[in-house]
Amino acid sequence: MVRVASLFSQVLSLFPRTEFHNAVRQHRAERYAKGFSCWEQFVAMLFCQLAQAKSLREITSGLACCLGKLQHLGMTRAPSKSTLAYANEHRPWALYETVFGQLLSKCQVLARGRKKFRFRNKLYSFDSTLVDLCVSMFDWARFRRTKGAIKLHLLLDHEGYLPSFAVVSEGRLSDVKMAWALDLPPDSVVVLDRGYVDYLLFGQWCREGVWFVTRMKEGMAYRVIERRAVPEHGGVKSDRVIALTGPGAWAKCPHRLRRVRYRDAETGQTLVFLTNHLGFAASTIARIYKDRWQIELFFKALKQNLKIKTFVGTSPNAVRVQIWTALIAMLLLKYLQFRSRLDWALSNLVALVRWNLFTYRDLWAWLDNPFETPPLVPQPEQLLLELA
Repeated sequence: MVRVASLFSQVLSLFPRTEFHNAVRQHRAERYAKGFSCWEQFVAMLFCQLAQAKSLREITSGLACCLGKLQHLGMTRAPSKSTLAYANEHRPWALYETVFGQLLSKCQVLARGRKKFRFRNKLYSFDSTLVDLCVSMFDWARFRRTKGAIKLHLLLDHEGYLPSFAVVSEGRLSDVKMAWALDLPPDSVVVLDRGYVDYLLFGQWCREGVWFVTRMKEGMAYRVIERRAVPEHGGVKSDRVIALTGPGAWAKCPHRLRRVRYRDAETGQTLVFLTNHLGFAASTIARIYKDRWQIELFFKALKQNLKIKTFVGTSPNAVRVQIWTALIAMLLLKYLQFRSRLDWALSNLVALVRWNLFTYRDLWAWLDNPFETPPLVPQPEQLLLELA
């Protein structure tokens, strides 16, 4: 007798229906809904991500061919293309932002202690990535004269490398404006690239007790206050405590900063870092900035393994629904990686989950040993024959 449902059903059990329906009521997402619930829409869009369906037809057909297994997913039947398209266009995308937050809290519990650096400060990276769109089909997302785009702004927590804050905006929105929206805890460290250099923002973070590490722009005017000794061997070439002296710079950021010049032995490139943390070793500052590359790897993994480059709807709401379900799917994959004793590569996990969505296996046993966990097949009861 089969005692487990399909892998997809067990994955969906990680989203308690009570919490989900509370989010639906919070956003009044099922107003005027008839027959097709928000849960069914969520199942269909999560199937789009995990099965890598390329269109509405593939979503609805993929669910329809598994009709006998849909009851375990909380669905009575597969939706039609028009029903799913209408729901994606009209039901609020903010519902999925709330579901993302619910799953994030579960992932953060498992991610505790999973960090590369030994200092007690929380470490974050903040950056954005452009998602290209066809301007003739997505005319609301005009980025340049012949190009359309939207922008995903993301704050990555380096404890487990989890996305802890995300905003989807127009492609033309300035990155610095979104940095002002961050609510960072005191004594945390945020790493940024040179596009976020803003003296007023740096002054605000200094007053709030938030540490930042970024790269200096060429031509920044400053005055050296203190010259610190550096090791003879190693990548650190200079370590200076400075004050900004550009026009209006001291009025915006009246705090001592630190300039660290570092030469990367692997690439031979010389990098100049700017930070307001005066206590870390200069080599630690360089290592912190090097770990910023993890947010670039996150964007790469998101675009390569989930459906975020092509869309099944063209309205602003439909695009945001698909992006938020992609972020939920990424958190889901991170959760499975944390729970597994096997060191899964994300691309392998995505592929094997896709191939086994509707097979009957115990999810947690399969995660630990996917090649030695056979699929379960319902066995009919055998009648006993009495021989005369």
